[in-house]
Amino acid sequence: MHDDRSLVEGRLKRVLDERIRPAVYPESVPLDIAVWHAPGEPVPVEEGLAAPAVPIAAGDRWGAPWGTSWFRVSGTVPERWAGRTVEALLDLGFDENMPGFQCEGLVYRPDGSPVKGLNPRNQWVRIGAPVAGGEEVLLHIEAASNPVILDYHPFLPTQLGDKETAGTEPQYTLARMDLAVFDETVWQLVQDLEVLGELMAELPVDGARRWEILRAVGRALDVVDLQDVNGTAAAARERLAEVLATPAPATSHRISAVGHAHIDSAWLWPLRETVRKVARTTANMTALLEDEPEFVFAMSQAQQFAWIKEHRPEVYAKVKKAVAEGRFVPAGGMWVESDTNMPGSEAMARQFVHGKRFFLDEFGVENDEAWLPDTFGFAAGLPQIIKAAGSKWLLTQKISWSKINSFPHHTFTWEGIDGTRIFTHFPPVDTYNCAMTGAQIAHAARNFKEKGVARHSLAPTGWGDGGGGTTREMIAKAARLRSLEGSATVEWETPGAFFAKAEAEHANPPVWVGELYLELHRATLTSQAKTKQGNRRSEHLLREAELWAATAAVRTGAPYPYEQLDRIWKTVLLHQFHDILPGSSIAWVHREARRTYAAVAEELTGVIGTAQRALAGDPSGSRTLLFNSAPHSRGGVAAGAAGQAAGGGTAELLPREDGGYVLSNGLLEVEIDGRGLVVSVYDISAERETVAPGEAANLLQIHPDFPNQWDAWDVDEFYRNTVTDLTGLDSIGPAGEAGAAAVRVVRSFGASKVTQVLTLAPGAKRLDIDTEVDWHETEKFLKAAFPLDVHAERYASETQFGHVHRATHTNTSWEAAKFEACNHRFVHLEEPGWGVALVNDSTYGHDVTRTVRASDSGTTTTVRVSLLRAPRFPDPETDQGVHRFRHALAPGASIGDAVREGYRINLPERRVPGDTDVAPLVTVDNDAVVVSALKLADDGSGDVVVRLYESAGGRAKARVGIGFEATGLTVTDLLERPLRDTGGEEGRERPELTDGEVRLSLRPFQLVTLRLARG
Repeated sequence: MHDDRSLVEGRLKRVLDERIRPAVYPESVPLDIAVWHAPGEPVPVEEGLAAPAVPIAAGDRWGAPWGTSWFRVSGTVPERWAGRTVEALLDLGFDENMPGFQCEGLVYRPDGSPVKGLNPRNQWVRIGAPVAGGEEVLLHIEAASNPVILDYHPFLPTQLGDKETAGTEPQYTLARMDLAVFDETVWQLVQDLEVLGELMAELPVDGARRWEILRAVGRALDVVDLQDVNGTAAAARERLAEVLATPAPATSHRISAVGHAHIDSAWLWPLRETVRKVARTTANMTALLEDEPEFVFAMSQAQQFAWIKEHRPEVYAKVKKAVAEGRFVPAGGMWVESDTNMPGSEAMARQFVHGKRFFLDEFGVENDEAWLPDTFGFAAGLPQIIKAAGSKWLLTQKISWSKINSFPHHTFTWEGIDGTRIFTHFPPVDTYNCAMTGAQIAHAARNFKEKGVARHSLAPTGWGDGGGGTTREMIAKAARLRSLEGSATVEWETPGAFFAKAEAEHANPPVWVGELYLELHRATLTSQAKTKQGNRRSEHLLREAELWAATAAVRTGAPYPYEQLDRIWKTVLLHQFHDILPGSSIAWVHREARRTYAAVAEELTGVIGTAQRALAGDPSGSRTLLFNSAPHSRGGVAAGAAGQAAGGGTAELLPREDGGYVLSNGLLEVEIDGRGLVVSVYDISAERETVAPGEAANLLQIHPDFPNQWDAWDVDEFYRNTVTDLTGLDSIGPAGEAGAAAVRVVRSFGASKVTQVLTLAPGAKRLDIDTEVDWHETEKFLKAAFPLDVHAERYASETQFGHVHRATHTNTSWEAAKFEACNHRFVHLEEPGWGVALVNDSTYGHDVTRTVRASDSGTTTTVRVSLLRAPRFPDPETDQGVHRFRHALAPGASIGDAVREGYRINLPERRVPGDTDVAPLVTVDNDAVVVSALKLADDGSGDVVVRLYESAGGRAKARVGIGFEATGLTVTDLLERPLRDTGGEEGRERPELTDGEVRLSLRPFQLVTLRLARG
């Protein structure tokens, strides 16, 4: 029996590869080919169609990196083919790898209407079924010669990732360009044999079903005449009909297949190429929907719909029609599939605001699901944001990539930091590129962790990352798997239909509390520092622009820049895509991002300046107004503007006996030794030392950084095994900061140089650290260490609308896996009654470790901020050049102080000449309740929208003072729509506007959006 099985399986493979698959196209004739190579960036379709083409032949080289070539193929269908199905086979020089990572094309008719996309798994264009014979064929192909970046040696540095360095060497050899007869019977036989062969391989070796299939396949192959496959294919199919018709039992696992093409909005290609990738894929999918009545396709990312609307309106028209029919499903309700670790509170909210609003406005579709199959972990504040956007489900599969711990659920309830719960599904197929192979379907059924209480899972089906989508072969396989003994059952369904079934069958799913940490790709919190700084700066400039533009509109009647802010928000949200903000894209993407962020900063600074000048009054006098956009009072100003109050206190700089300096301002006494390291930060009022005994803070440390794979994405724990403390000193001396005590420290290491200014300002209970690094290292990791004399088993990291706690110990493998983690503006550690905050203006990655000192058995808890990396793939010049960072160490800080200092360092005051104080539009009497946004309503009504959240992690009551004539109050969702009246939040009465104020009672980390009507 064993020999029979092996023989049949080996026979099946060879006959399929060498005889049956080639017989799908039994006859062919070559097409005539001509080409025009566009001289620069892609051109409009009409220009490409009209361009003068010159002859080219199969076997010729073509396509400089990132170039565009317009091929014209023409020919005549032979008369002898009348009554048969004919297709054009158009091979641009594809290899057998996944679509989207090499050359690809979009086929047009002579009138400019799109036909379908071309990629390695989709090389055909239907000419006629049947043809009459004699038809003239003329097709145009807009072909993109995108270079192969991720190849068989995927992590070798390459200059191909930027058109400025990629050169002009042709990348591809033109292959087959033919008209061919398509034999559908043979094609169907291929699908029969593939499905049965793949299923057979997954069944128990000695199981009856496996042997039943084995014998049937053997009988089918017996009747195939290898010299006349086309004449005997139908008879072979008859031998397989019985085993293909045996239904699956009712207990089988049930898979909802959703057509899918996860398209990275940028990654190993630039943004402009994604525009074309989306057009190619959607052209294919709308054509497939017309041919396959049961097929359903889902596409996320409103930005991608907007791109085809703008750049390929003829494709968009087909998409819109298919959406109206309910078969092309806008999924996810976000502007892009963003990173969720690093975007700030408002940015994460606006991903849903702009995504859902686009789908509502364009299609009348309200998304119930968040769809993030490929995002690198999920912040603990996300469930509340999803719910506040009016959604209730989440899908991802990325946590299956974790390298240490296997996540215990596939269908479960995810609870966020405020207690909000979201029904969540991780497809057990463990891929967002399911191809309906037997191995994938069997894995999904075996892997599903909710067996016995649930039976449904979802399979995103189609080629993704670089696009491509579902193929007719996948649909054919799914049809055979609808009910097939030995296999899970497969049915095409929308995401909403799947979630409704999954939720209904699993009435009491398990609960996971806190972040969904991905135990992989941790270095994305640090790679490409300038991209991360651009994001952070843009987020805070947008806050300022909305605040001051709204204030100017209310106070002075100035026009509010609705369209401008909408456009800028969408630009910033786009760059939060999960391969841009994380720093894992090619050089071209990050070069463009730097330019875009600079333009955003310039434009928003203009908006802010215009609004502030309108508010400040007469600038001709000697008075200067201090504008404070932070949510806490500063310099006597609370979210408004007033004359600057006289500063209190002094700070002095004295030489230290053993070398170095002492900085003191009556609140802190800081000692910097002769090496330029901080050896003491003494909290005078608490009589408490911050720095651990015998240790030095602000210690720069450098590690070798060569992960096992995924250079820009990963840092592996073994990087810690080798460390160099950067204690060498070029110079140390007073920095000459006016009114403050400041020391400048300069160090050189390797090919790099760092300059730090450590400042203790009068009246400030914090040590400010400004760092400039001229970075020219390769495959190194730079950190700054702060060993603190704090005994803490956990610490807090800011996340969206609150903070999350993580362990400082490694009791379990789950805690040990978090050796690099994300924070927003602060990390905070505390013992009862005394804490320390470390705040930043643009860094995210960090690690926290604890040791017990032998000298006194005390605990040292070391916080290290991650500053720079230098991976060489996919951008070989990652982070080379000058970088500037700002951090501050705040001893004696409560969690509220950490929140306040985090906003302070990211929202510096602005000073504007003027004679008119500006009263804030809104005040809050409880510092724990923080205003995250103040703006005018998006609908142009002039209403004022205020978003607030409880920031300390406790219950909070607050009075929100309204500083303008408000005529009504509505509590809304993130899209500024009234919340449905369900009897109040958790049984509480809804907030009301009374005597110019709103009284709030908030649970820990709760966010609330208030809409205040005006006149």
